[in-house]
Amino acid sequence: MTDTPSTRRAPRVTLREVAERAGVSRSAVSFVMNGRTDQRLSDDVFERVRRAADELGYRPNITAQTLRTGRSGTVALVSDFVSSTSFANSMVRGAMQELRERDTLLFTVDTQGDAELEEQLLQSLLGRDIDGVIYASMFTRTIALPRALEGVPTVLLNCVTADGSIDAVVPDELAAGRDAARMLLDHGHRDDIWFVGALPAGSRGGAAWPEWDPIALAERRAGIDAVLAAAGTSLAGVTAIDDDWDVANGRRAVSRMLAEPRVRPTALVCANDALAVGAYQALRHAGLGVPTDVSVIGFDGSPYARAVEPELTSIALPHIELGRRAAAMLAAPGDSPRLERVPMPIRAGGSVGVAPSR
Repeated sequence: MTDTPSTRRAPRVTLREVAERAGVSRSAVSFVMNGRTDQRLSDDVFERVRRAADELGYRPNITAQTLRTGRSGTVALVSDFVSSTSFANSMVRGAMQELRERDTLLFTVDTQGDAELEEQLLQSLLGRDIDGVIYASMFTRTIALPRALEGVPTVLLNCVTADGSIDAVVPDELAAGRDAARMLLDHGHRDDIWFVGALPAGSRGGAAWPEWDPIALAERRAGIDAVLAAAGTSLAGVTAIDDDWDVANGRRAVSRMLAEPRVRPTALVCANDALAVGAYQALRHAGLGVPTDVSVIGFDGSPYARAVEPELTSIALPHIELGRRAAAMLAAPGDSPRLERVPMPIRAGGSVGVAPSR
């Protein structure tokens, strides 16, 4: 087929052409376009070069730049379900925002939890000379680092390794649990606080991921228990889910709890917002109001929290900030493994009230 004017690729604009347009040397153009700040170039030179590059449509030769600097200006975010999950993919947005400010391109891929697919994707990405990997999980858990990433600059996002040998950014679940307990104590709740959402006996995860061993649940509980113990009290009880942290499981768990003789909770701390919505349903069926009879707190800050009346008070996952911090950590390697815990903000609704007198 013969090229036509509409299909023929325009010749690449060269450094020499940019230099001639800007009235500077080729080396000055190279320094500016590569972001070098160690040369004595005036602000006027920087501005002239950038304006000339824009006018001519100059595009850096990435292959040549990679060979020259050892960096491609690209990073990969590899996750299980983060990119394809509407709630969690804000982590990707946060990473993109941070990397955009650093003039770095982000590749994102989801493995859908398939170890074989993950290996294939990692090999393909590493073959493209990426500068590093953000390895992300949809929910906070302990992971085994894929062998393909050994020796590759890597930051873990919303997950950790058992030995803490890899830089990681996670939500501060311990502090979130403490915040939930303090809020209830401040409203006069003390001896009738229940936790909803423990794993059933012998289980390490929900129905879809039975072996993924989430750590958020344990850390949220640990934070709650610590604050209550310091106040001289403890949870009145813990109720388990059947097989997952969804609305139906929350409804069934709280219904069973309320059916127990002498169980009269004044407050429920639910492991996530979906369970809290199920708790609302069970309380309403039992003729109990939120928060007049029972206060309810959830975790995650998901859309569920705004879908009920009164709106649920929830301690939110800081997804965007998690992504930003992970990208920033990858861009600034440290001398030893780092673990950064990102605060989880309280999103107040109307579901927490003063403990009823009894």
